[in-house]
Amino acid sequence: MFASHGRVVVAPGLTRNLRAAWDARQFVVENTEVASGPSLTPEIRLRLFTPNCPFWHARPDTWPFPDPYWAIYWPGGQALARYLLNNPEVSKDKKVLDLGCGCGASAIAASLSGAFHVTANDIDPVAALATQLNCELNGLEPIPCVTKDIIGCESEKWDLILLGDMFYEEDLADRLHNWLRECIRTHDTKVLIGDPGRAHFESHSIRELLLELARFTLPKAVAEENYGLTCSTVYQYKADT
Repeated sequence: MFASHGRVVVAPGLTRNLRAAWDARQFVVENTEVASGPSLTPEIRLRLFTPNCPFWHARPDTWPFPDPYWAIYWPGGQALARYLLNNPEVSKDKKVLDLGCGCGASAIAASLSGAFHVTANDIDPVAALATQLNCELNGLEPIPCVTKDIIGCESEKWDLILLGDMFYEEDLADRLHNWLRECIRTHDTKVLIGDPGRAHFESHSIRELLLELARFTLPKAVAEENYGLTCSTVYQYKADT
């Protein structure tokens, strides 16, 4: 059903062969910088865009892949990763899904905290490659990455689903709300959401079903890069079952 490179599971048509995947991997290495801060998790090293990277200043249409959302460490993901590292019992011995993994920081935090099994998911295959590169940076075995859009599909029995910074469009927020509710009803999955207070998130009906678990003050540089948002919060989704 899927072509695979290593442990990256890639939907048909997204890469033609192993050479293309290797070229993308090299491209990511050559056009990102290893960063460990400023962030809420300085102990996690990630390949990201920084002002030292050529594409930081280039025109968007010169980037040869889908928009590189994975190359930014978004504040919701930072809060989730920090929460998991501060509370390793949350993911220890659990089967964990990092939904919309981006750079893979939440998946990495879960692995470092002793999760039994972690799967990362992102519809961008370059994000999957970046996640595996970031695993290597942090001394971890590559985390399985799935690039199929699984929102709305019949879910596996996950003990824990993590999602950060995913509520940026109303339609996507509605899809997430319905799918996560079904995951909880069917499998009693625990769902943790990280978000810095974006408008689509704060105004969505799911907001009434969230229990705040932790709030973190963002480093000054992170706040400045995110339109002045100063905090990022971790919530547990308590579905209206």
